[in-house]
Amino acid sequence: MREFHTEISLGGFKREFHTEISRGNFVKTSDRFRLSSPGNPHPQANPPMNWTVMLPLLCRPRVVGTALMLLLIGAFFLTTAPATARDRLRIVGSSTLFPFAAVVAERVAKTSREPAPVLESTGTGGGIKLFCAGMDLSAPDIVNASARMSVEQLQTCQDNGVNDIIEVKVGFDGIAIVHSLENTPMTMSTDTLYRALAAQLTRSQDSSTLIDNPYSSWRQIDDNLPDVNIEVLGPPSTSGTRAAFVEIVMDRAASSYPHLSALRKSDKTAFKLVARTLREDGAYIEAGENDNLIVQKLVANPNALGILGYSYLDRNRDKLQGVRIDGIEPQFEEIFSGNYPISRSLFFYVKTQRMDTVATMKTYVNEWLKQIDSGEDSYLVDYGLIPLPPREARLMRQRVDERQVVTTQILEHG
Repeated sequence: MREFHTEISLGGFKREFHTEISRGNFVKTSDRFRLSSPGNPHPQANPPMNWTVMLPLLCRPRVVGTALMLLLIGAFFLTTAPATARDRLRIVGSSTLFPFAAVVAERVAKTSREPAPVLESTGTGGGIKLFCAGMDLSAPDIVNASARMSVEQLQTCQDNGVNDIIEVKVGFDGIAIVHSLENTPMTMSTDTLYRALAAQLTRSQDSSTLIDNPYSSWRQIDDNLPDVNIEVLGPPSTSGTRAAFVEIVMDRAASSYPHLSALRKSDKTAFKLVARTLREDGAYIEAGENDNLIVQKLVANPNALGILGYSYLDRNRDKLQGVRIDGIEPQFEEIFSGNYPISRSLFFYVKTQRMDTVATMKTYVNEWLKQIDSGEDSYLVDYGLIPLPPREARLMRQRVDERQVVTTQILEHG
């Protein structure tokens, strides 16, 4: 029996092997991989080419020792060299889009022999931040978004070397205002929502003076609403649902007030600060990115309202009901037709450079395109996704096939 203890160092990496050989056959090999410099925060970075191999004097005969040394060097490079590909697709982003993405990923895993994608529900804002962090393989390949990427977010991506991004619109979703089935059905306007949730309001319709929101109950705003405290559970500021809600509801309603309408034309930044800042006095409660948790809290507190993607209402109609907004119920047909006033598009963004290097990526994107092409026949419709019209579906396939990258113009004008 001969024992070989081998240590291979390559820059900040060190791999130690302990091998036993009996009569020319391998009996046992154990190894340990560690950083020789614990402070090195980037184990995937290209290390300097400075390596040594140390074999103890008992490594005899020389031929066996040399052969083993070469074998171990090869093993080191195969297992610790900087990666140029990854065997699992990594997807982050919107909690609203997460259930649809999970169904697509499950279908891919069942119908192909490729590794199942790894999905994380981080919220749209948090997901885009991770996605735009760079092209290192530790960064995600795809980000789901329930609000369109902003020009500023695209610039962040480009500043970090993430330049070739494809935008794929997958369908539509309504933002539902929901409450417990135990309650009497409710109808309210977008203006009522605005007046209930804005941190500041003008003193009157024609006033230019801003005051802190004075309303504590729904009846103070509308005599037809119940005399219960305003308590709305909704997503945090990093959420795409929140971003879409403040743009569609708060901006639109604020613009109906003459002073704020003039402010929107003269100073868009100041207007957004006033219109989109939500209350922090308990009337609006950030409930996190977990929409299922909002469902549970609404069941436990029948007087509270919640802000959710339509698909969560659709899957929980045994517990929840939707509030009529401007007289229209959050229903599939109303969202699909564009009648429901709080509707938004859903997207995912793809790093085109990863299409040829990350396992499963092409298969996953193609499965999405199949469902987009299928329209109302897609299996995702059963989960609450509102499909694109055929013309937009064809455009999405063309974008991917031709690898058309998203631009500032596309983000600003569609």
